[in-house]
Amino acid sequence: MKMHVDTAYRSLNHYGEELCGDKVKITHTDDSTIAVLADGLGSGVKANILATLTSTIISTMLTEGAPIEEAVETITRTLPVCSVRKLAYSTFTIAQIRDDGQTYLVEFDNPPCIYIRDGKLMPLEQKPRTVDGKKIYESRFRLQPGDILAMISDGVTYAGVGQALNFGWNWDNVSAWLARTTQKEKSAPRLASSLAEAVNDLYLDKPGDDSTCLIIRATPQCVVNMLSGPPVDKANDNRMVHDFITSPGKKLICGGTSANIVARVLNRRIETVLDYSDPTVPPIAKLEGIDLVTEGVLTLSRTVEILRDYLNHEADEEYFRRLDAKNGAAMIARMLLEECTNLRVFIGRAINPAHQNPGLPADLSIKMKLLDDLCVLVERMGKRVEKIYY
Repeated sequence: MKMHVDTAYRSLNHYGEELCGDKVKITHTDDSTIAVLADGLGSGVKANILATLTSTIISTMLTEGAPIEEAVETITRTLPVCSVRKLAYSTFTIAQIRDDGQTYLVEFDNPPCIYIRDGKLMPLEQKPRTVDGKKIYESRFRLQPGDILAMISDGVTYAGVGQALNFGWNWDNVSAWLARTTQKEKSAPRLASSLAEAVNDLYLDKPGDDSTCLIIRATPQCVVNMLSGPPVDKANDNRMVHDFITSPGKKLICGGTSANIVARVLNRRIETVLDYSDPTVPPIAKLEGIDLVTEGVLTLSRTVEILRDYLNHEADEEYFRRLDAKNGAAMIARMLLEECTNLRVFIGRAINPAHQNPGLPADLSIKMKLLDDLCVLVERMGKRVEKIYY
């Protein structure tokens, strides 16, 4: 069975620095996900350059199929030397997770990865190896659905040192806290946000080091089927609805006209839900066999805004309050962010005159632009997107 790998990370800059000295790079191939966390020496601009070069080189080379030895050798020979310490140095952690769960983990001088299953810490068998003078640790294991792998930089384990805690948070306490938290927070974005908030609290809002937590969560495939817009030719109504209904996975309809077409073809009744708290977002509706029915343009516009804020690393406590709101836009965003692994969009090309300037071509309609933006954002979250037009 193919698995999806959900990834999310949060970084805290060293207090007073504009740039973070940690860098995360996530890449996807046809059959795997490669995640790299690099921590550059020091903080600020120099550390950012070291971490960016390290994560980019490793990610690019491994994606192209190069062995780890070549990647480490390239880093050693490429990184600029620090004028003060006379070192070209960046720590890193690499995880390559294949679709079947097989995982290859490489660690160099970062705190050990935290591996959690069913709320319990799992041991990782590490094998030391020297590559180009650097001692790395390798692990090979198979992730199962629901398993969580957390990569952290040393700023996380040092949190609170000399302030809230004498000797910092340390790895044992971080891993125990994370194991407990996974029992109530299941999604990767919420776990990353919760851990970052805890670290920031221990630093009393003034991080003494760049701190990054990258959460990797293995999940079963979950397809979300989304239908929006009527077909250009009304004769295709039945075909569009049939394709949508028979496609395995969750069902989501955006748009009143689209919902009416589905209800008519299936001979079912739509019921508007008037119990909603946000007057700026139109109410949702109920339709038998459909997981969520919402209004079109206004709701999609707000959904795009919510997802864009997430990708701009604004996923703090306030963000998740917005995401948990009981309105159509938040419900779509939550489904796409925390449940969806594959998005299949059934798009009708007919233009609603209310959404279109008659002087513009059809592909510039407001709804089409919103759907395109939505698909791009979902792809940026590491999910697969398929668009079908009618």
